[in-house]
Amino acid sequence: MSMDNLIRIFPGLSNSYSKITSPETSDYNCIAWAAGDNQEWWWPDTDSYWPPNVPRKESLSAFIAAFETMGYDTCQDGDFQHGFTKIAIFVDNNRIPTHAARQAPDGFWTSKCGELEDLDHELNALCGQAYGRVVHYMKKLI
Repeated sequence: MSMDNLIRIFPGLSNSYSKITSPETSDYNCIAWAAGDNQEWWWPDTDSYWPPNVPRKESLSAFIAAFETMGYDTCQDGDFQHGFTKIAIFVDNNRIPTHAARQAPDGFWTSKCGELEDLDHELNALCGQAYGRVVHYMKKLI
């Protein structure tokens, strides 16, 4: 998919820094990518990988618990902090998780857009109709 097509899905990309960093693939999704896994599709359904002992529920608390298994703790914001990796969890209007992004070492964010490409971007550029808004931040030591 081209950047023009991604901008149609995520209009906020048109006014901010963004760059496609990988080809399309269905091998992994945004939750896996945020967790540092590019081998599995993470989702709390029965057909996907989900961390052991974490409820298989599409709820913010279950997604937080999934990232806690990776060593993440809740933090206040997505501001860059040297020595930490941060993630941001997006939800829709019903507070159902839709997406997660990981902060890159340069302070920008990286996302896997479903089966589409990986993308470097400004965090709020993905907010909107497709993914909703960021409601939760987590971090862990690098």
